[in-house]
Amino acid sequence: MSRQLSVETAICTEHQRLTEECQRALETWDEHRAEFCQTRPIPTEAGDELLRLQAKYARAQSVLQRHTHNCLLCQMVAGAEQQDYRNNSDTYFESVL
Repeated sequence: MSRQLSVETAICTEHQRLTEECQRALETWDEHRAEFCQTRPIPTEAGDELLRLQAKYARAQSVLQRHTHNCLLCQMVAGAEQQDYRNNSDTYFESVL
């Protein structure tokens, strides 16, 4: 139980910040895309803005993935979550059989 508690409470603030940044970039891109899709034809400036917002989201996602790959705390949490998933899957299948 103490292992589970320590992993659940282990928080990488950089990962949180990057996740929030990525989420904001995605939401902004989605909002503008929905807005521009209602306009026909889509002006060149709007298309350029959508591409810029898409690139901003892609960069944010890439930075987040690179951080997750390089951060020891994030790797530890991901490994523990994967182990919990395996344990829960095994328990489920054993109960089904």
